Amino acid sequence: MSGQVGNNILRTSGVVAATAAGLNWVSTVVTASTLTAEAGNGYFINTTSNTCTITLPSSAEAGDQIVFMDYLRTWGTNKIIIDSNGLNYQGDPDSYTVEYDTDGETVNIVYSGATKGWIPLNDDVVADVPIKGNEEGIFGYGSTGSDVSLTNLVNSSGVVASDVTGVGTARQLLAACGYGGDKGIFGYGYTGSVVSMTNLVSNAGVVATDVTGVGTGRDALAACSYGYDKGIFGYGYSSSNVSLTNLVSNVGVIGADVTGVGTARRGIAACEYGKDKAIFGFGYDSGGRAGMTNLVSNAGVVATDVSAVGTVRNGLAACSYN
Repeated sequence: MSGQVGNNILRTSGVVAATAAGLNWVSTVVTASTLTAEAGNGYFINTTSNTCTITLPSSAEAGDQIVFMDYLRTWGTNKIIIDSNGLNYQGDPDSYTVEYDTDGETVNIVYSGATKGWIPLNDDVVADVPIKGNEEGIFGYGSTGSDVSLTNLVNSSGVVASDVTGVGTARQLLAACGYGGDKGIFGYGYTGSVVSMTNLVSNAGVVATDVTGVGTGRDALAACSYGYDKGIFGYGYSSSNVSLTNLVSNVGVIGADVTGVGTARRGIAACEYGKDKAIFGFGYDSGGRAGMTNLVSNAGVVATDVSAVGTVRNGLAACSYN
């Protein structure tokens, strides 16, 4: 051990661990989208180009400390996401998403033991952490007897606002999901024929104009988020039922078709589960209503069919909870 004993704290194992005065600040600025953090280190996190998912140690002892600092005041644009890696964070299990998205923020955490886990000594102006999910919502498009182009915002108390009309092509049987942690995207649908178009939604609920031509045009599909900050559109009906997906990046860019996983079907639903994964379920295939699901990994890979438990059906909906 070096340094004064007064500048150190004793772990439960009897091993002396450095306090804040003795932190090892890693000189290389982190610019990658992932970081595996180690106790006793301080990190400068530069999120100018991307979010950064930080994985904490899988085991820790009381007094372990880690500090993360917003190097260029960009966390408000591209946040950091902390994966507590099986340990609790402020008393909550790692099934919660821990996000920090304030420019200029410093997050200084200390491990307190199994019950409360990692606790911030300070996290600046963030009032409520961990958080899970977004606070607001949006309904969009549809049919009133004819196709419409309108949206309704939902506030954090569940109150639906009046119509906002006229942005994007009027259509029905489309799908929507979140991306980027705080934004959304509407995609595909039917206007008299199936279409391939999307409309991005800002983190203030503003819907952008049409972006056309990415992926196979189709309707009666489903979409949901996965991997914290990305999304996926899947299945649906083109000239026949299709088995294909399109990934959505964390900046809202739609990927090319990925074909052939799972039974082709339409009228399905999708939702998130397990913090960073997703599932497509049920629908209508060539033989009628289908009772099956397809898991989606946190890398956006769709698994083969799993026979579902429950009544086979189509035209349903799904969402995550808890």
